Amino acid sequence: MDPADIGPIAVAEFDVAPVADAAAELMPCCASRRWISGLVSGRPYARLDRLTAASDALLARLDWPELESALAGHPRIGDRASGAGRSDGWSRQEQAGTATAADLVRQELAAANVAYERRFGHVFLICATGLSAETMLNALLSRLANDPIAEREVVRSELAKIVRLRLAKAFR
Repeated sequence: MDPADIGPIAVAEFDVAPVADAAAELMPCCASRRWISGLVSGRPYARLDRLTAASDALLARLDWPELESALAGHPRIGDRASGAGRSDGWSRQEQAGTATAADLVRQELAAANVAYERRFGHVFLICATGLSAETMLNALLSRLANDPIAEREVVRSELAKIVRLRLAKAFR
């Protein structure tokens, strides 16, 4: 069974779990230790919408170094996560649009990823769920024109979208 297919747990169960277990449930959703710690210490939530709202608030307050730590948990767009964990499985699902892309599009994505990383110093992040490889490539190329401050806010917004989707997969 793919770890990404492990069913969600009840938020009420998360609320009463030991700290280490609760943190482990959050790790596949976002690699930021500060985000994880903040959500664990903010319990109880009782409902997914409250957990998601708390997540959004925490993500909005993370400083850039902490956002970079969250980015470290994401592969390049077009690179298939090869690990066996939930985060890797979810990444493969989220980036499914790149799996069937033409070789030329995959080559262009690889080159654009390198250009992006040189310009901004971190991996390109986009909420890839439901997007084609061409759409992701066009977004990447467009965002290369952003100034670094504007791009950081786009990254924060994209990370929040990804985390919301992953929370909805992890919790009910």
